[in-house]
Amino acid sequence: MSTFPSRRGFLSATLLAGIIPDWLRDPNLQSSGRDFKFKYMLGSCMYGYANLKEIVPEVKKIGATAIDLWPKVHGNQREQVDRMGEEKFVELLKKNGVQLGCITQYKLGPFGLQDEMRLVQKLGGTTLVTGAVGPKGLKGAELKTAVAAFVEKMKPHLEVAEATGVTIAIENHANSLIESEDSLRYLAEMRTSKKLAIAFAPYHLPQQADGMSNLIRELGNSIEVFYAWQHGMGCMRKLPKKQELLQMPGRGPLDFKPLIDALVEIDYRGWVEIFMHPFPRGIPILDTTAEVTEEINRARNYLEKL
Repeated sequence: MSTFPSRRGFLSATLLAGIIPDWLRDPNLQSSGRDFKFKYMLGSCMYGYANLKEIVPEVKKIGATAIDLWPKVHGNQREQVDRMGEEKFVELLKKNGVQLGCITQYKLGPFGLQDEMRLVQKLGGTTLVTGAVGPKGLKGAELKTAVAAFVEKMKPHLEVAEATGVTIAIENHANSLIESEDSLRYLAEMRTSKKLAIAFAPYHLPQQADGMSNLIRELGNSIEVFYAWQHGMGCMRKLPKKQELLQMPGRGPLDFKPLIDALVEIDYRGWVEIFMHPFPRGIPILDTTAEVTEEINRARNYLEKL
């Protein structure tokens, strides 16, 4: 069981103790979310294999403070860091007033991240995103047992995460142990460290806004990364660009307002990454860097209005 109290549990305890949090005393503070701001992060793979020197200046243009480095095949910016050297990469970040937020590393998997965690720490980052390892397609007690086994296997890796200050966020990815709503609930419930968290991907969940918003409330502070990303018409086959872009917020049919409301309600402080996958992988979502940035800003404006 998790050692971290849920928001609901915290409220029950404080109310029983006669302690009323300030945000409950003032209905305006509770409902307005007026001091709430998203912490945006720019996914490098949105620009395909573009050079980091071209991408990093775009970070601030989309209201973000940090970059998420993707390796091949989705992007190649992680490999670019190796080629240019760590010092030059840090200089590039400083020159543009940007930080490293995250490195996405599916290829290494959750049990192969120890050196990468040390690199993230060295570069001033905080987060690694990867997928889970374990049997697929399980439900009920079998799923719960498998998630428990995964969490147990993560313990030595979480020792490194604690030492480096890096959070490992597991995405709910299709055809994975951590895929379904229940698998996310079990992971949040069973994690033994806050350095094991969730990268929440609406794309891979049933496209029901109310269901996802309730799940966000349940998962609470176990979410480290929120992908502003919907399924639309998918990303696994070649589609006309107009249809492919339906993955973006404000284009496809998913109403993000209940999701945003839930994030405000849990006082979400993790990363928000406006996201989609092009087909084939490794190309930018639109033809030019300026067009990619404009499209991300269009999606951000949609989210901000909610």
